[in-house]
Amino acid sequence: MEKGSQTALMSPHPDKKRSFRFISTALLLCLASYTTWQLWTPVPAPALSVLEQADFSHLAGHCYPPAITATAYASRLSSVASVLTSLNASAYIIEPSPNALYYANVSLSSWGLSERPLLVVITSEAKVSIVTPKFEVTRAKLLPVPFEGVQYFEWAEADSPYEAVLKALPAGVAQGGKVYVDEMARLFIATGLQAVAPEMKVEIAPLAVKALREKKTAEELAIMHCVNELTLMAIREVRKHLHFGMHESEGRALVSKALGQAGLGDIDNIFLVGENAALPHGHGTDRQITKHDFILIDCGGSLHGYKSDVTRTFALPGSKIPTAHLEIWYSVQTSQKLALAAANPGSPALGVDAAARGYLNTAGLATYFTHRLGHGIGLEVHESPYLLSSSRLPLEVGNTFSDEPGVYIEGKVGVRLEDCFVVTAEGGEPLTKGAGGFAKNPWDI
Repeated sequence: MEKGSQTALMSPHPDKKRSFRFISTALLLCLASYTTWQLWTPVPAPALSVLEQADFSHLAGHCYPPAITATAYASRLSSVASVLTSLNASAYIIEPSPNALYYANVSLSSWGLSERPLLVVITSEAKVSIVTPKFEVTRAKLLPVPFEGVQYFEWAEADSPYEAVLKALPAGVAQGGKVYVDEMARLFIATGLQAVAPEMKVEIAPLAVKALREKKTAEELAIMHCVNELTLMAIREVRKHLHFGMHESEGRALVSKALGQAGLGDIDNIFLVGENAALPHGHGTDRQITKHDFILIDCGGSLHGYKSDVTRTFALPGSKIPTAHLEIWYSVQTSQKLALAAANPGSPALGVDAAARGYLNTAGLATYFTHRLGHGIGLEVHESPYLLSSSRLPLEVGNTFSDEPGVYIEGKVGVRLEDCFVVTAEGGEPLTKGAGGFAKNPWDI
């Protein structure tokens, strides 16, 4: 073959072909590398929500007083036995309840109510017995009753629990004696007792028994100061995490987290924005916070069984609250201070209510103050006595109340401020005092 013919059969552009193969190979390698990088590079985690980022655990270090001691329970037992003796009653019969918690450390959380009653029987001789279903006796003996020598009286399923109660009473009581059934006990307890002992006087425990719980001791007040201070501090910490556009449900979740991390149990909270706060115990609409809104938080928890109850109505930094709403806030603040100043030993409860209500009346707002000024607080969030416009009951040293005036104009605005206080020899003292006490203005709560 001639030289010219060989040249004609060869590729006219060998260098271009090699270049193409090189570029193709490089591109494939780049594509493979990119795919591998995509597969092995971790996907960034989604941003944490405000709730997830918020940490309120530092609150728990503020205070932690001791629980009620065995010595205190013994004192309570002695007091109620003395009252029973003075009223010629032989026994006081209680179901699991705040009263059973107060006298025998038996709460509803440790023993729930059912059709099979468990009863605490306290006699005028200061003896304590537990009447229990027979199949539950082992569990009943695990209850943290703080006394020695407690007797347990069992009743089988086919038997009457009330016959077992008679065995726990002093001799002869069923034949004409008198016993008290706690006011919180279910009606069938009293009627069942009466049915098995027709000659025995079965009565609802009188005010003298209930009044023992109404005056708090120094031991109780130490717990109540702590739980109320923690609650106020939790509200303030939550406020730092709120922002315009946040929903009521998000705020409510923050409050629950803060109270829980502060070490409180039995958490309850209301979180309302703007006109939703005009319903004092409303559930809201999951409304978003705007620059023109007040925010109302009413919340509480428990520590060693004792409850807190604190309310703050406030504005966020950068808010533009209508002047009329600000005037309402300051009127409520003044009425709260006047009520506390009127809470002196011996003063009638209605006088304290009148101090707050009277001021709101002069401001033209009394029509919108639609509830009592306050309630007693302790082992229950709401317990006697109450600060009512109709109550002439004199305040006593050791009584504890909420002081919570409010103004509620439906469809427009709701403002409430609440701090609990104790009546001392010198007058009312806020239980939030150790955390700064009353709110100073809508931005400093």
